[in-house]
Amino acid sequence: MDAILELERVVKTYRKGESEVHALAGVDLSIERGEFLAIVGPSGSGKTTLLNIVGCLDSATSGVVRYDGKPLASMKEDERSEYRKRHISFIFQSYNLIPVLTVLENVELPLVIERRLGKDKIREKAREVIAAVGLSGMEGRYPRELSGGQEQRVAIARALVKEPLIVLADEPTANLDSANAEEIVDIMREINRTRGATFLFSTHDALVQKHARRVVTIRDGLVHADERK
Repeated sequence: MDAILELERVVKTYRKGESEVHALAGVDLSIERGEFLAIVGPSGSGKTTLLNIVGCLDSATSGVVRYDGKPLASMKEDERSEYRKRHISFIFQSYNLIPVLTVLENVELPLVIERRLGKDKIREKAREVIAAVGLSGMEGRYPRELSGGQEQRVAIARALVKEPLIVLADEPTANLDSANAEEIVDIMREINRTRGATFLFSTHDALVQKHARRVVTIRDGLVHADERK
């Protein structure tokens, strides 16, 4: 396999009053295509910061982040935006569904924003991925009519509909009971297996860690351990 993401000596520093907080203190990490990788560590260790930098929601203070061999910092703003829009999808613990849109409309939204496909093709792809997460027949429901587990399935479908190369999942099972969490992880493992998407989790959940094929532990903004299964 070849690396889809590479981080070299990545530092992220925030100012807090008169002091500086080092969220990342020099991270070196290489992530291969198709990995199912969990980043773990105590609160404040830098897990979410790392995901945000990889996803271009934030930028590193210093160091190099490469996507497919190309440094993100060398990209123009419109190139970084295109990279994020075309190749990266996010799954959050809070679901972030739009309450006035149906399940189908929420899932269609990323493709509508891209404006690359016609309406019929968008609908076809959305229905396909909704079926893949086990929600066929619920396309017309609104988020308020769903359980937490169902909402997270919609969020996963929305993340996958544009067929991203990389899925960044920040505590995706945090608000779910153990049964729903198990089902959600199984869905993501199947998508990883069948579609080859690279999954990168930030998590405290032992269930996610158990099913991950690689677990990277971060402490005090540094990689403390890197275990492959």
